[in-house]
Amino acid sequence: MEPIVQISLDLTTIAEALEIAHIAVEAGIDWIEAGTPLLLGEGLHAVAALRSAFPHHPIVADLKTMDGGYLEAEMMAKAGATHVVVMGVAHPATIRAVVRAARDYGIKVMGDIMAAPDPVACAKLLEQNGVDYILVHTSYDERGEDPQRSPYDHLRAVVDAVSIPVQAVGGLSIDQAAEMPKLGAPLVVVGAPLVIDKKEFKPSTNKEELKTILKQLVRKVKNVE
Repeated sequence: MEPIVQISLDLTTIAEALEIAHIAVEAGIDWIEAGTPLLLGEGLHAVAALRSAFPHHPIVADLKTMDGGYLEAEMMAKAGATHVVVMGVAHPATIRAVVRAARDYGIKVMGDIMAAPDPVACAKLLEQNGVDYILVHTSYDERGEDPQRSPYDHLRAVVDAVSIPVQAVGGLSIDQAAEMPKLGAPLVVVGAPLVIDKKEFKPSTNKEELKTILKQLVRKVKNVE
């Protein structure tokens, strides 16, 4: 697939999320993600607000679903999400329930392998149960305790093991994110490093700098001079 650039809105209010989303869209971002902090803070209202503001952009709801798969996916689809996230360490029944809801409502499912004891086996399980994308995700807290951990730890093995598109998530620099399509992960996501000031979940204070960085990322990912 052609490379896609996604902004993860790891914020806690709709107002902050919309502010950053407008900058990202002006910079050429393709997909908008309602990050987990945003969903915890504002729920499906955040997805609805993003859908209203950006009627033609795909919207990812990073639910990190572990149970109640059909209901959670259904709620986000009705609110305007085009993609939802289910955890690979959830029971396979939950994965199948999310996939079933996605098929019923015409949306896509992203399967997150974060915290899986065997990342490759987890990715294969997700693919076998019908998810559309795999997220190779190194968690925020894990990286906090061990800064050496990154999606590179498992990326190559997972890309080689599945036939569906892969996204690498967690602590990547802008330059690293831009290189992901060359490593077999065409879904490029950028978030926390750009929108978090001093490790607090609030918007970056320099909006013009953010816009410039995002424009440069889009050009690099899409190989536009």
